[in-house]
Amino acid sequence: MTPETITSIMSEAIKLTLLVAAPMLILGLVIGLAISVFSAVTQIQEMTLTFVPKIVAVFLALLFSLPWIIEKLTSYTINLFNNIPLFIR
Repeated sequence: MTPETITSIMSEAIKLTLLVAAPMLILGLVIGLAISVFSAVTQIQEMTLTFVPKIVAVFLALLFSLPWIIEKLTSYTINLFNNIPLFIR
């Protein structure tokens, strides 16, 4: 196994991790920004006002994107396992 192969595998794993985490992170960012604007406009400084909606939004994003996430992770793992004979040459 060459260093280029290891670098390629790690690069693919990092890309997949970012791709899989993106829906939850982006939705959390958008909800956090909207709540911050609402908090600044109304001058309400309650910590649970920012925490609870973000948790609920990220949970719902995870719930709706879970089949897609499982499909992406499964296809990556199957591809990795199928290429093991090529890696050990």
